[in-house]
Amino acid sequence: MTFDINDTSRNNQLPSSTLEAKSSPLASPSTGPKPPISSIISTCDFEAVAYQTLSPKTWAFISSAAADLHTKERNRTAFADIALRPRALRDVSRVDTSVSMLGQNLRLPLFCSPVAMAHLVHAQGEKDIGRACKASGVAQCISTSASYPLGEIVAAVEEHPSPRACDVPIFFQLYMDKNRNRSRELLQAAQRGGVKAIFLTIDAPVPGKRELDERTSPDVAISSPLSGATAGSDHKGSSWGRTMGGFIDASLSWGDIPWIRSCVPGLPIVLKGIQTSEDAVMAMEAGMDAIVISNHGGRSLDTAPASILVLLELARNVPQVFKAMEVYVDGGIRRGTDIFKALCLGARAVGVGRGPLYAANYGKEGVLRYFDSKCATGGRATTWSKANQT
Repeated sequence: MTFDINDTSRNNQLPSSTLEAKSSPLASPSTGPKPPISSIISTCDFEAVAYQTLSPKTWAFISSAAADLHTKERNRTAFADIALRPRALRDVSRVDTSVSMLGQNLRLPLFCSPVAMAHLVHAQGEKDIGRACKASGVAQCISTSASYPLGEIVAAVEEHPSPRACDVPIFFQLYMDKNRNRSRELLQAAQRGGVKAIFLTIDAPVPGKRELDERTSPDVAISSPLSGATAGSDHKGSSWGRTMGGFIDASLSWGDIPWIRSCVPGLPIVLKGIQTSEDAVMAMEAGMDAIVISNHGGRSLDTAPASILVLLELARNVPQVFKAMEVYVDGGIRRGTDIFKALCLGARAVGVGRGPLYAANYGKEGVLRYFDSKCATGGRATTWSKANQT
């Protein structure tokens, strides 16, 4: 198998519909030939290599989105419709990209959004993603559907030496379990483990219809030690996302927020999955510490609005929410200029999910290279002298 990173016809035309699932088996994750990491210069490159080297089922699981993929694509393309207005003759010899997130200092205005079963991409999975986050000054949010117990991931990150390291936070993402006692145990274990905030996912009360994931047959058996969920097949198909999400409580409502707070007294609670200004106001009125504008990477409800456009909606219609709580955004972030645009529109920090996961195909070094590339453009090119300066 050969690769040509400069083959833009290949890199820019990855599968865009469920009908384009690979029909022949490729190499197992991280065992197939990959181009040298020195030839990888963008998120698109990492994505292309992932498509060419991961197993068909792993690719389907991490890349798929709901129905016709409209929301997934709009997340990305909406950024191109927002033009930058670069200012000139500004001193950018010292670029400061640091930001405070829930009282925690970050070197970059980034957090790694929660991703499920990262060990499918690389044996060290969430551990190597966390090590790279620590070295880069980026926050990590660990998923309820992570590959390893929370304590193992936290220990791997804390024990990892890094000459560039700063005291970056680790957050925990919760899918509310139908068995509330299990959710309570997870929350309390997360607090004992030293996580700095709880991110409650609210944009996926039921699994999305991810057709590529449904169509592609499993090649291994997987389960999560945190959620206890096991993937499988049934008469509907073989979607890992759907079968592993069967434990999620579809009855979750605003009335459950006080109960969650009671499980982790003193920890900030962040709602992940705000998609309208109305819900942003409700989150503010509920006293939330922060919100993440997100549509689950287009994986939940197709034709939901692009995340960056929801951020613009909030900035225009309900600017008071930005003073009452921190506002983050994820979905479609590929370039440093995308981060800059989100910050200009009011986001405190930006979440990235698939990008670091694709980069983890190269282990920690791949994720480090991914984060380094994010500020290679955007900052100096647009006279970005402070991450929260708009």
